[in-house]
Amino acid sequence: MQIKNRQQLLILAALGGLALLVGDSLIFSPLGKAWKARAEKIVELRKQVEKGDRLLKHEEGRDGYRASWARMQTNTLPSNPSLAEQQVLQAFDKWSQDSRISVNSITPQWKRDNDDFTTLQCRVDAAGTVGTLSLFLYNIEKDPMALKIESVEITARDKEGAQLSMGVQLSGLVLNLPEEKR
Repeated sequence: MQIKNRQQLLILAALGGLALLVGDSLIFSPLGKAWKARAEKIVELRKQVEKGDRLLKHEEGRDGYRASWARMQTNTLPSNPSLAEQQVLQAFDKWSQDSRISVNSITPQWKRDNDDFTTLQCRVDAAGTVGTLSLFLYNIEKDPMALKIESVEITARDKEGAQLSMGVQLSGLVLNLPEEKR
C-alpha cells in the first residue's frame, strides 16, 4: 500500500510540476511581458504629456515660441534687395562711426538658398586698433538685425600690432514670406 501511495504522490507531484511549467509558459510569462510593456508605454506617454505641457506653456506669453518667431521676423532684412542693402550699409556706417574704425570696403552679394529665405552676404574690410575692432564686432552682435558673423580674419598692419586690419564675412537673413504674414 505504501508503494501505491508513493506512486500516486509522485504522479501528483509530477502533474503539479507540469501544471506549474505550463502555467508559467502560457500564463505568467506572457502576463509579465504584457505588464512590463504596458509600464514602459505608460512611462513613454507620461514623457510625451510632459513635453506637450512644456510646449503649451512656452507657446503662450511674452517668451513664447510664436512671440519669439514674430520678433525674429520683424528683425529680418526687407525682401526688396535695394532696401535690404541700404539698411545694412547704414548699419555698417553707424557701427563704424560708433567704434571709430575705418571701413575700407563693403562687398554685398545675394545668395538665394531656397524658396523660404535668401541671404545677403557681405564682406567688410576695416582697420583699427584691438579695442575699436572689438567694439565694432560687439555692435554687430548686439544689434537686433538678423545678421550673423560667419568669419573674422585679423592681421597686423605694423610690427607692434597696434594697427590691425580685419576682414569680416557676414550674412543677413531675408525671409521670403507673403507680406500679410510678415
